[in-house]
Amino acid sequence: MTTIANNLQQVNDRISQACQAAGRARETVYLLAVSKTFGAAAVAEAAAAGQRAFGENYIQEGVDKILVLREMVPYALQWHCIGPIQSNKTRLVAEHFDWVHTVDRLKIAQRLSDQRPAHLPPMNVCIQVNVDGGDNKAGVPPEEALELALAVAKLPRLQLRGVMSIPEPYPEFAAQKAVHEAAHAVLERIRAALAVHADAHSAPWDTLSMGMTADLDAAIQAGSTMVRVGTGVFGARTYPAA
Repeated sequence: MTTIANNLQQVNDRISQACQAAGRARETVYLLAVSKTFGAAAVAEAAAAGQRAFGENYIQEGVDKILVLREMVPYALQWHCIGPIQSNKTRLVAEHFDWVHTVDRLKIAQRLSDQRPAHLPPMNVCIQVNVDGGDNKAGVPPEEALELALAVAKLPRLQLRGVMSIPEPYPEFAAQKAVHEAAHAVLERIRAALAVHADAHSAPWDTLSMGMTADLDAAIQAGSTMVRVGTGVFGARTYPAA
């Protein structure tokens, strides 16, 4: 078994244990392998071990990998954009990715909808919420998330799926769980509001994207349906010099 395959097995075992501790079925939590800074060969290795969904933070790097891997592996892979999106990169995202987790401005959502090719299914999107007000974190404030969600849900080439958060790191399990529960509360408020807006069709509103290598156990306890794991799968990252 390769290192990445072994890491995947360990991460999946950890998710299973966290689900059991939370009284949840294992299939309610989806693993997104975050492959930023790792090459196409590492992604192909993970795919050979059964992983199919990958997250990329850097758009051009992600697109380059997507194009290479279409020719490199016989599997249909699912690609998630989990990094910030500037206006000049929305077309790349709309044309190549299946999911976007980082919508926090209506302008970006509108461009993604306008630029999504007609032959592709609507793009799955999550509203990114800055749930704990971290100064260095992107995302809409919790009190503004509902207004943005209602607007995004009306865009024709997007499918609103849920909420994503990247809270500040907390060392204690209780603090991790508390901040993730705050994100879950935002999801539930939006879910209740969307239920009475017939013109804001959002089904399936089913995704709570939160939890990474360090805090996925607490995120699952708090209701996460998609954990984003990078170093736990691929190992430590080496970033290029600035």
